[in-house]
Amino acid sequence: MAHLFARLVAAQDRWAKPFGDFNHRWLTALFGPIRPLKDFLNGTWLGHPLHAVLTDAPIGIFAAVILLDVLNQRIAADVTLVLGVLAMVAAAVAGLADYTDTDETPRTRATLHATLMVVALLVYLASLAVRASGPADRTVPIVLSIVGFIIVSAGAYVGGEVAYVFGNMINRHAWRGAGKKWLPLQMPADAELPEGTPTKAKLGINNLVLVRQGETIFALHDQCAHAGGPLSEGSIVDGCIECPWHGSRYQLADGHLRRGPSVYDQPTYEVRRSEAGWEARRSS
Repeated sequence: MAHLFARLVAAQDRWAKPFGDFNHRWLTALFGPIRPLKDFLNGTWLGHPLHAVLTDAPIGIFAAVILLDVLNQRIAADVTLVLGVLAMVAAAVAGLADYTDTDETPRTRATLHATLMVVALLVYLASLAVRASGPADRTVPIVLSIVGFIIVSAGAYVGGEVAYVFGNMINRHAWRGAGKKWLPLQMPADAELPEGTPTKAKLGINNLVLVRQGETIFALHDQCAHAGGPLSEGSIVDGCIECPWHGSRYQLADGHLRRGPSVYDQPTYEVRRSEAGWEARRSS
C-alpha cells in the first residue's frame, strides 16, 4: 500500500513541478516587501512552524461536521463547517509563507499538497452554498462534505510527506546534543582569520562557521537550522550571520534567531586556545 501511494504521489510531479515554480515566483514577489508579516506566518515568534499548528484544526473540525450531519444537528453542522473553512484559510496563508522558502522536490510535493487543499476548500464552499439555500433534502451537501474530507485527508498525507520524508521546516540540529568535551578545532591561523568575515572550520565531524570580531571568535554550526544552507557562505548583518539560501539571521553571540524563515535558534560553540592549538565544544 505504501509503495502504491508513493507511486501515485510521484506521478503528479510532471505537472506539479512547473506549476510550483510559477507559484514560487509570484509568492516570493508578494511576501518580499512584507518580511515581518512573513516571519509571523512562518512562526519565528512561536519557535515552531505556524502552519503545522494550524493544520490540525480544520481536519478535526471537518470530522466533527460529518458527525453532526449524521446526528442531524443541522445548525451545529453548518456553523462548524464555516469555522472549518476559516481555519483552513488561516492554515493555507501560513503554508504559503513556508512555500516561498521551499525548494526542489519538497516544493513539488508541497504544490500537490496545496492543490489538493484548494480543491477540498472549493468542495466545502459548494457544500456551504447548498446548505445556505435551506434544502429539505441535505444529501448533496452532506456528500460534498464527505468528499471534501477525503480530499483533505489525501492532502494531509502529502503534507506529511513534505515534513517527514523531506524534512521541510524541521530543525536540522534536533539530534545534536550539547557537547561536554573539548575537541581540536581545525581552523586557519590567526593571520588567516579575517575580521568580520565568515570562515569555515572543522570540529570532529561537524562543520562550523567562525567570525572574528577583535579578540573574540564567535562560532556557530555551519548548517542553517532551517534548510541546511552553508552559513560560512553568508554575510554579517547587524551582529548576525545571514544564511545565503533564504535569509534567516542568527545572533553571533548566542545563535538566537533574529529573522526567519527559520523558527529555530542556531547551535553555538565555545572556542578557546590550548597548548595544542585551538579547541571548541558545543555550548550548553
